[in-house]
Amino acid sequence: MNQEDPAPKLHIDSDWKTEARAEKARLESVEEAREKKDGRPGAGEMPEADMRALISVLASQAIMGLGAVGDPKAGKVVVDLPGSQFCIDLLAVLEKKTKGNLSDEEAKELAQILAELRGRYVQISHLIAKQAVAGPGTAAGATGGVQPLHPPEL
Repeated sequence: MNQEDPAPKLHIDSDWKTEARAEKARLESVEEAREKKDGRPGAGEMPEADMRALISVLASQAIMGLGAVGDPKAGKVVVDLPGSQFCIDLLAVLEKKTKGNLSDEEAKELAQILAELRGRYVQISHLIAKQAVAGPGTAAGATGGVQPLHPPEL
């Protein structure tokens, strides 16, 4: 007598690793397509060498010089006003020399970045000047962790 087993049988796919690899490759291709759409580089990749990247590098250097990066060992903010001013000046030269040759988006982005960096530069230099005048022993002169590499000319 041949009876059928009513319990479902478990079927194990012996090729599950191949399927897992295929799914991983599919997800990677989706991620690559998203990165291409966004224009962002993937991990370990360099961005495209274009105007936006050049502006970004110079702006990052200027921002770092304005105290965006602290010294983790000393626990203080490092301000390099001359270095920051140099990067801002380079961006201004770039704006002047490329006038009429940038896309509207690039020109607008460069103008916005320059305006923001110039404003921050003025704020930081005024803060440092106030601290220098007030002296280190007063509340207004307390460095608050700000240490210029090169003191501004007063």
